[in-house]
Amino acid sequence: MLIIGIYGGTGSGKTTIVNMIASHFSSNDIEIISQDSYYKDNSDISYEDRCKLNFDHPDAIDFNLLHKHIKNLRKGETVEQPIYDFKIHNRLKKTIQIKPKKILILEGILIMCHAEIRSIIDLKIFINANSKTRMERRIKRDIVERGRSRDEVLKRYIETLKPMHEKFIEPTKIYANYIIENQFNNKLNIDELLEKMKLYLDEK
Repeated sequence: MLIIGIYGGTGSGKTTIVNMIASHFSSNDIEIISQDSYYKDNSDISYEDRCKLNFDHPDAIDFNLLHKHIKNLRKGETVEQPIYDFKIHNRLKKTIQIKPKKILILEGILIMCHAEIRSIIDLKIFINANSKTRMERRIKRDIVERGRSRDEVLKRYIETLKPMHEKFIEPTKIYANYIIENQFNNKLNIDELLEKMKLYLDEK
Protein backbone atom coordinates (compact mmCIF):
# COMPACT_ATOMS: atom_id res chain seq x y z
CA MET A 1 0.00 0.00 0.00
CA LEU A 2 1.25 3.46 -0.98
CA ILE A 3 0.35 6.02 1.70
CA ILE A 4 0.20 9.64 0.60
CA GLY A 5 -0.16 12.53 3.04
CA ILE A 6 -1.71 15.72 1.68
CA TYR A 7 -1.58 18.62 4.12
CA GLY A 8 -1.47 22.40 4.40
CA GLY A 9 -3.39 25.23 6.00
CA THR A 10 -7.15 25.46 6.17
CA GLY A 11 -8.52 26.60 2.81
CA SER A 12 -5.30 25.80 0.97
CA GLY A 13 -7.12 23.54 -1.49
CA LYS A 14 -6.28 20.08 -0.15
CA THR A 15 -9.63 18.57 -1.12
CA THR A 16 -9.29 19.91 -4.68
CA ILE A 17 -5.86 18.29 -5.05
CA VAL A 18 -7.08 15.03 -3.51
CA ASN A 19 -9.96 14.87 -5.99
CA MET A 20 -7.67 15.66 -8.91
CA ILE A 21 -5.34 12.83 -7.93
CA ALA A 22 -8.16 10.38 -7.28
CA SER A 23 -9.66 11.06 -10.71
CA HIS A 24 -6.61 9.43 -12.31
CA PHE A 25 -7.16 6.10 -10.56
CA SER A 26 -9.89 3.51 -10.32
CA SER A 27 -12.01 3.70 -7.15
CA ASN A 28 -10.99 0.08 -6.60
CA ASP A 29 -7.36 1.18 -6.20
CA ILE A 30 -7.56 4.31 -4.07
CA GLU A 31 -9.05 5.19 -0.68
CA ILE A 32 -9.20 8.60 1.02
CA ILE A 33 -9.18 9.24 4.77
CA SER A 34 -9.67 12.73 6.18
CA GLN A 35 -8.16 13.84 9.46
CA ASP A 36 -11.48 15.65 10.09
CA SER A 37 -13.18 12.29 10.66
CA TYR A 38 -10.91 11.73 13.65
CA TYR A 39 -11.76 14.67 15.87
CA LYS A 40 -12.12 13.35 19.40
CA ASP A 41 -15.45 12.16 20.75
CA ASN A 42 -16.70 15.02 22.95
CA SER A 43 -20.02 13.51 24.00
CA ASP A 44 -19.17 14.09 27.65
CA ILE A 45 -19.40 17.88 27.36
CA SER A 46 -22.25 20.21 26.39
CA TYR A 47 -22.76 21.69 22.93
CA GLU A 48 -21.98 25.14 24.32
CA ASP A 49 -18.63 23.91 25.66
CA ARG A 50 -17.87 22.02 22.45
CA CYS A 51 -18.28 25.29 20.54
CA LYS A 52 -15.43 26.75 22.60
CA LEU A 53 -12.95 23.95 21.79
CA ASN A 54 -9.88 24.70 19.69
CA PHE A 55 -10.32 22.32 16.76
CA ASP A 56 -7.15 23.58 15.09
CA HIS A 57 -4.85 22.29 17.83
CA PRO A 58 -3.31 18.80 17.54
CA ASP A 59 -4.90 17.86 20.87
CA ALA A 60 -8.32 17.96 19.17
CA ILE A 61 -7.44 14.96 16.99
CA ASP A 62 -7.65 11.31 18.05
CA PHE A 63 -4.26 10.53 16.53
CA ASN A 64 -3.99 7.20 18.34
CA LEU A 65 -7.10 5.88 16.60
CA LEU A 66 -6.04 7.33 13.25
CA HIS A 67 -2.59 5.76 13.55
CA LYS A 68 -4.12 2.41 14.51
CA HIS A 69 -6.47 2.49 11.52
CA ILE A 70 -3.68 3.32 9.07
CA LYS A 71 -1.56 0.45 10.41
CA ASN A 72 -4.52 -1.94 10.19
CA LEU A 73 -5.24 -0.93 6.60
CA ARG A 74 -1.60 -1.47 5.68
CA LYS A 75 -1.88 -4.97 7.17
CA GLY A 76 -4.87 -5.63 4.91
CA GLU A 77 -7.57 -5.20 7.55
CA THR A 78 -10.87 -3.33 7.22
CA VAL A 79 -11.50 -0.49 9.70
CA GLU A 80 -14.54 1.42 10.97
CA GLN A 81 -13.91 5.12 10.37
CA PRO A 82 -15.71 7.61 12.64
CA ILE A 83 -18.09 10.19 11.18
CA TYR A 84 -17.78 13.73 12.52
CA ASP A 85 -20.62 16.26 12.32
CA PHE A 86 -19.34 19.85 12.30
CA LYS A 87 -22.79 21.30 12.99
CA ILE A 88 -22.95 19.63 16.41
CA HIS A 89 -19.16 19.55 16.96
CA ASN A 90 -19.17 15.84 17.71
CA ARG A 91 -18.95 12.33 16.33
CA LEU A 92 -22.01 10.47 15.19
CA LYS A 93 -22.73 6.98 16.49
CA LYS A 94 -22.50 5.40 13.03
CA THR A 95 -19.23 4.68 11.22
CA ILE A 96 -18.00 4.10 7.65
CA GLN A 97 -16.28 0.88 6.67
CA ILE A 98 -12.92 1.49 5.00
CA LYS A 99 -11.21 -1.33 3.14
CA PRO A 100 -7.49 -1.57 2.28
CA LYS A 101 -6.59 -0.57 -1.26
CA LYS A 102 -3.47 -0.07 -3.36
CA ILE A 103 -3.27 3.67 -2.56
CA LEU A 104 -4.31 5.44 0.64
CA ILE A 105 -4.54 9.23 0.70
CA LEU A 106 -4.50 10.80 4.16
CA GLU A 107 -5.63 14.42 4.10
CA GLY A 108 -5.65 17.04 6.85
CA ILE A 109 -4.08 20.16 8.28
CA LEU A 110 -2.34 18.52 11.23
CA ILE A 111 -1.35 15.05 10.01
CA MET A 112 2.38 15.84 10.05
CA CYS A 113 2.25 16.93 13.70
CA HIS A 114 2.15 13.29 14.81
CA ALA A 115 5.57 11.65 14.51
CA GLU A 116 4.33 8.05 14.22
CA ILE A 117 1.82 8.90 11.51
CA ARG A 118 4.41 11.02 9.72
CA SER A 119 6.84 8.09 9.72
CA ILE A 120 4.49 5.73 7.87
CA ILE A 121 3.54 8.18 5.11
CA ASP A 122 5.47 7.40 1.93
CA LEU A 123 4.88 10.62 0.01
CA LYS A 124 4.25 13.92 1.80
CA ILE A 125 2.63 16.73 -0.19
CA PHE A 126 2.22 20.25 1.21
CA ILE A 127 -0.43 22.48 -0.40
CA ASN A 128 0.68 26.09 -0.14
CA ALA A 129 -1.59 29.14 -0.39
CA ASN A 130 -1.28 32.65 1.03
CA SER A 131 -3.28 33.66 4.10
CA LYS A 132 -5.74 35.89 2.22
CA THR A 133 -6.62 33.10 -0.21
CA ARG A 134 -7.03 30.59 2.61
CA MET A 135 -9.20 32.94 4.66
CA GLU A 136 -11.56 33.65 1.74
CA ARG A 137 -11.91 29.94 0.98
CA ARG A 138 -12.52 29.10 4.64
CA ILE A 139 -15.23 31.75 4.99
CA LYS A 140 -17.03 30.48 1.90
CA ARG A 141 -16.82 26.83 2.98
CA ASP A 142 -17.89 27.31 6.59
CA ILE A 143 -20.89 29.46 5.67
CA VAL A 144 -22.13 27.09 2.96
CA GLU A 145 -21.17 23.66 4.35
CA ARG A 146 -21.06 24.11 8.12
CA GLY A 147 -23.81 26.64 8.82
CA ARG A 148 -21.53 29.31 10.31
CA SER A 149 -22.05 33.07 10.09
CA ARG A 150 -19.44 35.27 8.37
CA ASP A 151 -18.63 37.09 11.65
CA GLU A 152 -18.19 33.77 13.46
CA VAL A 153 -15.79 32.46 10.81
CA LEU A 154 -13.75 35.69 10.71
CA LYS A 155 -13.45 35.78 14.50
CA ARG A 156 -12.33 32.15 14.61
CA TYR A 157 -9.85 32.69 11.78
CA ILE A 158 -8.17 35.68 13.45
CA GLU A 159 -8.18 34.35 17.02
CA THR A 160 -7.55 30.64 16.40
CA LEU A 161 -6.87 29.50 12.85
CA LYS A 162 -4.10 31.94 11.98
CA PRO A 163 -2.04 31.48 15.18
CA MET A 164 -2.49 27.69 15.06
CA HIS A 165 -1.35 27.67 11.43
CA GLU A 166 1.79 29.59 12.31
CA LYS A 167 2.53 27.40 15.33
CA PHE A 168 1.70 23.90 14.08
CA ILE A 169 1.17 23.75 10.31
CA GLU A 170 3.69 26.06 8.68
CA PRO A 171 6.65 24.42 10.50
CA THR A 172 5.70 20.99 9.10
CA LYS A 173 6.34 22.21 5.55
CA ILE A 174 9.93 20.99 6.03
CA TYR A 175 8.71 17.38 5.91
CA ALA A 176 7.21 17.73 2.42
CA ASN A 177 8.59 15.73 -0.50
CA TYR A 178 6.58 17.94 -2.82
CA ILE A 179 5.02 21.43 -2.50
CA ILE A 180 2.10 22.53 -4.66
CA GLU A 181 1.37 26.26 -5.00
CA ASN A 182 -2.41 26.66 -5.00
CA GLN A 183 -3.20 30.38 -5.04
CA PHE A 184 -6.28 31.88 -6.66
CA ASN A 185 -6.04 31.89 -10.48
CA ASN A 186 -3.27 29.30 -10.45
CA LYS A 187 -3.56 26.61 -13.09
CA LEU A 188 -2.71 23.47 -11.20
CA ASN A 189 -0.54 20.89 -12.87
CA ILE A 190 -0.19 17.59 -11.03
CA ASP A 191 1.49 15.60 -13.81
CA GLU A 192 4.86 15.63 -12.02
CA LEU A 193 3.17 14.50 -8.82
CA LEU A 194 1.44 11.62 -10.61
CA GLU A 195 4.80 10.55 -12.02
CA LYS A 196 6.25 10.51 -8.50
CA MET A 197 3.35 8.35 -7.36
CA LYS A 198 3.95 5.88 -10.17
CA LEU A 199 7.63 5.65 -9.21
CA TYR A 200 6.69 4.89 -5.59
CA LEU A 201 4.18 2.27 -6.70
CA ASP A 202 6.78 0.61 -8.94
CA GLU A 203 9.19 0.41 -6.01
CA LYS A 204 6.65 -1.28 -3.73
